[in-house]
Amino acid sequence: MSSSLMFRLSPIAAAVLAFHAAPAVAQVAAAEPAATLPTVKVEDSAASEIKANQVSSPKFTQPLVDTPQTITVLKKELLQQQGALSLSDALRQTPGITFQQGENGNSTSGDSVFLRGFDTQGSIFLDNVRDISPAVRDLFNVEQVEIVKGPAGTDNGRGVAAGYINLVTKTPFADNLATGSFSYGTRDRRRLTADVNRKLTESIAVRLNVVGQDGGVAGRDVVERQQWGIAPSVAFGLGTNTRITLFTQHLFQDNTPDGGVTAIGVSGYRSADAAAANAARVPISNFYGLDADFEKVDLNIFSGKIEHDLAPGYKITNLSRYSRTTQDRILTAPLQAPTTTGDPSTWTVGRSRQASYRDNDLLTNQTNLRGAFATGVLKHEFSAGFEFIQEAQFTPTFAVTTTTPAQVQTRANVYNPNASDPAVSLSQNGAFADGETTTGAVYFFDTLKFGASDEFQLNGGVRIERFRTETSAVVLSTAAAQPTLPVGTLVPSRLSDSDVLVSYKVGGIYKPLPNGTLYAAYGVSMRPPGGDNFTLSATTTNINSPALDPSEADSVEVGTKWDLLDGRLAANAALFRTVSINDLARQVDDSIVQYGERRVQGVELGLVGNITAAWQLSAGYTYQKTKVSEGVIATDGTSTQSGAPINFSPENSVTVWSSYKVPVALGTYLNGPLTLGGGIRYLSSQARTVSNNPNTITTGIVSVDDYVVVDAVLGYEFTPKIGVQANIYNLLDERYVASVNNSGQRYSPGVPRSFLATLNIRY
Repeated sequence: MSSSLMFRLSPIAAAVLAFHAAPAVAQVAAAEPAATLPTVKVEDSAASEIKANQVSSPKFTQPLVDTPQTITVLKKELLQQQGALSLSDALRQTPGITFQQGENGNSTSGDSVFLRGFDTQGSIFLDNVRDISPAVRDLFNVEQVEIVKGPAGTDNGRGVAAGYINLVTKTPFADNLATGSFSYGTRDRRRLTADVNRKLTESIAVRLNVVGQDGGVAGRDVVERQQWGIAPSVAFGLGTNTRITLFTQHLFQDNTPDGGVTAIGVSGYRSADAAAANAARVPISNFYGLDADFEKVDLNIFSGKIEHDLAPGYKITNLSRYSRTTQDRILTAPLQAPTTTGDPSTWTVGRSRQASYRDNDLLTNQTNLRGAFATGVLKHEFSAGFEFIQEAQFTPTFAVTTTTPAQVQTRANVYNPNASDPAVSLSQNGAFADGETTTGAVYFFDTLKFGASDEFQLNGGVRIERFRTETSAVVLSTAAAQPTLPVGTLVPSRLSDSDVLVSYKVGGIYKPLPNGTLYAAYGVSMRPPGGDNFTLSATTTNINSPALDPSEADSVEVGTKWDLLDGRLAANAALFRTVSINDLARQVDDSIVQYGERRVQGVELGLVGNITAAWQLSAGYTYQKTKVSEGVIATDGTSTQSGAPINFSPENSVTVWSSYKVPVALGTYLNGPLTLGGGIRYLSSQARTVSNNPNTITTGIVSVDDYVVVDAVLGYEFTPKIGVQANIYNLLDERYVASVNNSGQRYSPGVPRSFLATLNIRY
């Protein structure tokens, strides 16, 4: 472990020890039940370890089995079994989710998630508050991950057609518990985590979560990941009518960014150059960046939540949050098709060197009232509230500042790149974009129950929000845009956009049995320009142009949900259809246009829970058919987007994870359960399309082969307090393409066979 990380971990370790050693005060009474904070309640029953019954948002008034929408909940117990350390690790185990690499000359930072064919990176939430972090999200302080599929606007405001992802923060509960783990894995990856909860009095508890990680990335040369984080929290009033929770999270990352591998030789790669088209595939370990590349992320979140029980069945909640995240990064990535003159050992590929700096700020206050009442034979369970949120992002522009011979050295050898090549110098050139979006919203949700045993229910919600986005920007003048100014003159501009967005959803429910539901639902979601980065652009072909109308998503879902085996196992099946209107698309020439419709329809199946007390299962299947139902004709008039599938959207995706605890007696001191488990992930082939004619694409990756990845886990508990776990990722060493950039000239390889061994301690 590097000395810098050890220096950072030492105060964390000291804090954990001091935290655990702090004497408990007045612990003579029985522990209060943790019903006030159900997401962190400690339960002994294996029946509820991986099956969730409720999501964290107060806007969902019913348990999952009675919610007319497909929702997948990944609890921390399941994530620990799978060896998932980041949000991307967790989402790979969910069908219908894929990842993409980003723009042609740059790579997307953070978690680049596509849900049911739509970019969901801007619809990731933390405790139901929009999370604008550019960091790769770590799970050290996450209780569970909730994937809500369908229109997102009614629940949380502007959002994409396919849904959203919500992470639930760990907070204190009225009990004493401490867990810790130390992991070591492939490429010298080391990770330390601790989670300590202490009940100081009958109504006061504190909790501390920490993480430290250092080491390389399996299958990749040079790439390094280093981070440390701390998340202290305190709760007052547990078990009383008024509860106050104060919690913060701080995460610092110092990484070597990864721009991927040149796509030459990959199955599905095309090139007009015959030599390149038939060339051998480069090793997936090749690093095309430079030693001077870096990425530093500083994330700080401060939150406060007040809950008050007004009367039996009525609760008011207020959540306030301020967060600030900065990212400073220089990344070098392979960009163009390779030159193929002479011996292949001398071939070179262009490299793009990009610098980026992002400063994100968020300030929000949410107030929610939940209650229940009756009007005649109708029973109402409602949730209503309002929200104010201000989000901002500052991004300066960087440019090459030297014209030394180093600029010539930005090309890399195709098969033997050198990270020590000279680097082009980059610095801020005075141009920038400074955007801010202010939103005020009100919402109301209600579930009406009627019939002899509440077997008929009507569930609906509406959200009305007014937003205003303002952007102050400075650009460098060009001969075409500002012919009267010297080229490179700094030109300021100011843009604004405002509107009122109305999102809603409604669902009808019939319960033939108390443990089962048949439902049909419809919803509408809106997404305005600048909705993801709060920054508008004066370029009419830019995705954030205020001249564009908000895109609208209409979603229909028909399905059924059942709690089986005395509630231990949850099963669901759904037919869905989502149509995105006034959508945005990238044409053949990479310009952005607003056209008619994109459509995704398909089937989703799910099963999660315990088949027996020892046998756990989490499985899902998604079939989706994507289509640009109303597209535009390309500028050359030879092709049209109408009828083309959405880029890199596999028709079939399957995830299965199962584990079994076997009682094993190996001696006096080895008499605990042995956990055997594993999983399978399958994605069918994916196409990169800009038109309905795949032959129009002549360069780069045009299709990604289907693949199957097998993972495994072996765990043993020496005592109830000490256990070990070994995760093997990609057990069969499948070679596959995990994500591709827009031009198809580079990709991120799938993680090869690798391992992570963990020592777990609980007391």
